[in-house]
Amino acid sequence: MIDISIVILNYKQKGLVKQCIKGIVASRPSISYEIIVVDNNSGDGALEAVQDLFKTTTGSQRPATLFDRLQVPRPEIVTIQAGENRGFAVGNNLGIQRCRGRYVVVMNPDIAIVPGAFEHLVEFMDGQPQVGICGPKLINPDGSVQYSCRRFPNFFVPLYRRTFFGSFKHGQQMLTDYLMRDFNHATNVPVDWLFGACLVTRRSLIDKIGMFDERFFMYFEDLDWCRRCWAEGFEVYYIAAVELVHYHQRLSAERSGLFGLFSKAGRIHLASGIKYFAKYLGVELPKRLH
Repeated sequence: MIDISIVILNYKQKGLVKQCIKGIVASRPSISYEIIVVDNNSGDGALEAVQDLFKTTTGSQRPATLFDRLQVPRPEIVTIQAGENRGFAVGNNLGIQRCRGRYVVVMNPDIAIVPGAFEHLVEFMDGQPQVGICGPKLINPDGSVQYSCRRFPNFFVPLYRRTFFGSFKHGQQMLTDYLMRDFNHATNVPVDWLFGACLVTRRSLIDKIGMFDERFFMYFEDLDWCRRCWAEGFEVYYIAAVELVHYHQRLSAERSGLFGLFSKAGRIHLASGIKYFAKYLGVELPKRLH
């Protein structure tokens, strides 16, 4: 069994997907890995572009592939074409089903990998058997911290985030708590949940709690996964020692407040939130060790 399976889901981000794979290869992982790229019916030629990175060209004096040029071992590559775009959860699940690694890394194509990142995350997981899911510290291109680890929300959090009520003192306090703005983001620590932009999960945990819940088209599936991890008795950990740049654009926040609900992403976000709170209506939050 290989160490990690890296699942990258594409939807009309061909350039980012190619750059992400090049970054992974250039980081020269010292652990065994495979890359699984799923295309959510983008129609942008991303899978063909990925396959071109692995093709050998005869009759050329220059090294034939990216891996030959970098003089690194060629990883296994799997490309999967989805017949339709059924969302983040379904798309990633198509990739997870093909994984052969001890650990599954679900990663957005807009993550920039640095040398040693995967090795450090795997070393942490190997040494902490009680941890089911972990994720790195995500930073913006300008070096500022992204609030990628959060506390479990209650029903009022979306209301405070979407309306003027969030500007009131109580709303501000609730959002500060939810976004963990009171945390310095410089410590490895167990957290309620992590963004799905870069998650490392044990294969054995997936066998117990299942893959992403496909009722969520986009948003809340990462929160739900982490909550199920805690419910199974495993921890979710924020690894501040590993910093990765995330070129993040939160589509649901392109328009602020209630106006954001008029965008497609805003409506999807709202629908996923309703499904999440309906799923856990009357269910107590899992017991945590922190």
